[in-house]
Amino acid sequence: MNEVIYGLIDENFVADAVILGDGDYPTHPIPIGILQRAKFLCCCDGAGKHLISLGGHPDAIVGDGDSLPSSFKEQHRDIIHIFHEQDDNDLTKSTKYCIQRGAKTIIYLGATGKREDHTLGNLSLMVRYMCEFSVRPVLVTDYGYFVPAQGRSTFATFPRQQVSIFNFGCTRLHSDGLHWPASPFTSWWQGTLNESLADRFTLDGDGAYLVFRTFDAKP
Repeated sequence: MNEVIYGLIDENFVADAVILGDGDYPTHPIPIGILQRAKFLCCCDGAGKHLISLGGHPDAIVGDGDSLPSSFKEQHRDIIHIFHEQDDNDLTKSTKYCIQRGAKTIIYLGATGKREDHTLGNLSLMVRYMCEFSVRPVLVTDYGYFVPAQGRSTFATFPRQQVSIFNFGCTRLHSDGLHWPASPFTSWWQGTLNESLADRFTLDGDGAYLVFRTFDAKP
């Protein structure tokens, strides 16, 4: 498998689509900048209602519609897309909608916070979207960003950037450029709280893994 390069994420990063979930609304300048510069902004249904109440203008609102009052659905019927099937959550329905529009790179905002079970589920979906949908997803929070990867991957970084690695099936996993060497961790906590040594690090595994990088270096 060819090596993939993952750059740093900042407020100027522009993806094919931005999906806003109904978790904690972004407050950090980087996710706010990404939200404001979105080429195509798709909201999960409750998030769309919230964004419009703040004066925002989503391009699409996708979901099962259960959290939207009838008056709101009628007022914004031109941008609302209702999918009643319950096999997928609203984040996945929004992802499929954006893929149908040709999106290859997707930024996820508001996908963490509030209910912890939703947060864990949404994080695991990043790996599913990479493996099953062949997109490059990035889940951005107010503290940093999660990127799924597989095989050999190099990540742009900076000294003392905090890095966590979550194993999704690797039986072989090595690293170069991190303070503590990676291994095929059997528990998620084992790969947390690592640290970059220079301007890049590399991971090489025989499966998928999820990498978190902070916006700021550790003091």
